[in-house]
Amino acid sequence: MVKNRNKVKADENSEEKILAAAKKVLFSKGYAGARMQDIADEAGINKALLHYYFRSKEKLFEVIFKEAIGKLMPQISSIFSDPGISFNDKIRAFCNSYISTWMEHPYIPMFVLHELHSDSGKGFLKLVEETRFRPVKDVLNSIEVAVKKKEIRKVDPHQLFLNMISLCMFPFMGSPVFRKVTGISDRQFDNMMKARVDEVSEFIIESIKYRK
Repeated sequence: MVKNRNKVKADENSEEKILAAAKKVLFSKGYAGARMQDIADEAGINKALLHYYFRSKEKLFEVIFKEAIGKLMPQISSIFSDPGISFNDKIRAFCNSYISTWMEHPYIPMFVLHELHSDSGKGFLKLVEETRFRPVKDVLNSIEVAVKKKEIRKVDPHQLFLNMISLCMFPFMGSPVFRKVTGISDRQFDNMMKARVDEVSEFIIESIKYRK
């Protein structure tokens, strides 16, 4: 029994070590540039052992994706289900949580694009369902309530939600091209993303302001 517990603990420690190495490699090389051999080298293990724990880069990344989204979704649900927060502050909190998550995991948006345009696209959509995106309903309901209370002008909840996601996520999807054409450094881009929390928040708030 003790032996089994030790093996479980060893497996958990090995998986955590691999995940930490994968995040480091993905952060520096991006999803497309990361290789299983790179991750194995970073973790200090051989490639065969890496494949023992995770059969492919996609399977490894699914775990990282679930972990990141698993933290983000409860935050969003908490923000938009709280009646004590004004709708404008909900927008600000949403942008902060969303952009902060992608700054911590900048490779996730590209993974999403890759999966949706690959043969495994259906598998990714199933993965999305498994992460329980129920907080989306909280966002849409909150928008409808804000419209009824005349906190914001009449808008299509789905259109507004799509705008919120797009404005927060697109810079990370287009960052390679943007950095190339502008010549900005990684630090400059990170500073832009930090500033973007307020930029996007206030842009959205102004666009949906209720006017008598």
